[in-house]
Amino acid sequence: MPCDPDPRGPRTQPDPPGADNDDAELFRRAVADVRPLPDRAPPPAPPPPPPRATFRRADDAAALAESLTLGPGELLTENGEEVAFRRARLAPRVLDRLRRGEFRVADEIDLHGLSAAGARAALGEFLLESRHRDRRCVRVIHGKGRRSGPRGPVLKHAVQVWLRQHDSVLAFASARNVDGGTGALYVLLEPER
Repeated sequence: MPCDPDPRGPRTQPDPPGADNDDAELFRRAVADVRPLPDRAPPPAPPPPPPRATFRRADDAAALAESLTLGPGELLTENGEEVAFRRARLAPRVLDRLRRGEFRVADEIDLHGLSAAGARAALGEFLLESRHRDRRCVRVIHGKGRRSGPRGPVLKHAVQVWLRQHDSVLAFASARNVDGGTGALYVLLEPER
């Protein structure tokens, strides 16, 4: 008749000669209930690298070229550092009033400290929200770009390009000195229909 298997599992090897049998027996009893740990799941894979815009330069160049072509009757003037723009469907006298600060500024956004991408996204969202809330005249503060180095004011020029791309922008003009001067623009928005 076969004997019952040892519940502690098979013994590996007998103790070497001269080993203290009491210590070995105590150790065996102490580890008798030990079972191997289950296999662990492998660690999660590292996150994929951030996406790269492979055609970004070409897209930026195309957007810039498109934005610089003004439709007939659209006016963009620069007087020193002052800027003014109007769509053809807007009367010239309205642009004159905007330049003089005769419209009540209903809201403003300050783009200081934002990257170009962050500023573009914030400006787009601001314009949509302002138009949705029926705010006809808003102020966009882009700064004068004094710390931009030799490349000149980046946001100042970029904001002008972006504003011309928005069909809801009827006109914009440099703000009066009390409202930021050439570091800010008054923007006249078309009402939402």
